Amino acid sequence: MWDYTDKVMDHFLNPRNVGFLEDADGVGEVGSMACGDALRLSFRLDAEGRIAEARFQTFGCGSAIASSSVLTEMLIGKTLEEAARITNEDIVRELGGLPRQKMHCSVMGREALEAAIVDYYRRQGKEVPCALLHEDPEICHCYQVSEHTIRDAIARHDLAEVEDVTYHTKAGGGCGQCHDEIRRLLAEYADAKAAHPPVTVDLAADTGFHREVARLLAEEVAPALRADGGDVELVAVHGRRVHVRLTGQCAACPASDATVEGWIQQRLRELLADETIVVVEEKS
Repeated sequence: MWDYTDKVMDHFLNPRNVGFLEDADGVGEVGSMACGDALRLSFRLDAEGRIAEARFQTFGCGSAIASSSVLTEMLIGKTLEEAARITNEDIVRELGGLPRQKMHCSVMGREALEAAIVDYYRRQGKEVPCALLHEDPEICHCYQVSEHTIRDAIARHDLAEVEDVTYHTKAGGGCGQCHDEIRRLLAEYADAKAAHPPVTVDLAADTGFHREVARLLAEEVAPALRADGGDVELVAVHGRRVHVRLTGQCAACPASDATVEGWIQQRLRELLADETIVVVEEKS
């Protein structure tokens, strides 16, 4: 029997915000009922552009229900930009943890949220933010898991085995025909990791702030960029000004300014609880 937290059990037995919003501004659907897990997430914005309501419908296990339920609560009151920064790790933390074998349920919630936000922008005829555009091919057809989702899980959790990928995304848990493709993605990540070792910091010379910035860039920021073929390097820290260099696909992306100021800078400010941090991109 799985070891569930009290909060997981509460959201499973008393799920919040169940249903579908007929007047939704955005709808995201992921998964497949034929293979055991599916989720539909809908949200409606208020006049100020914040999420006023969020609803979910899911076909899955107790962890899927709990993950979807707590996600809807996390969304209320947030702007789309704030909502887009919610990760599956945030969902797991909000629940007080999930069994390793059930991590994929939180990933499904994150995917549905992404799909719903993309749906909103397309309905409005607006340009979809670069960070939300994932046109990667589907790797696992049994569970409809994209290459981006698998790469993201591998990078975020430093995965090394197909079994680990299955636990985090459910990819590979069906017929098994995608195992070779998953092994390819694992090998590419291992090669990239070897070619881009973590930023090293001279502990004798650098401040605690410098060391913490280096750690957060390596552990919280770089994995997400690597999932999309990019990376970030720490160049220098001067006071509260953090100088970074984008590499890989991020370096050539026309939205690199938005990546640096709109995401990396904001992420460091949140993680360090310091609104004075300024991130500056150093061009190669």
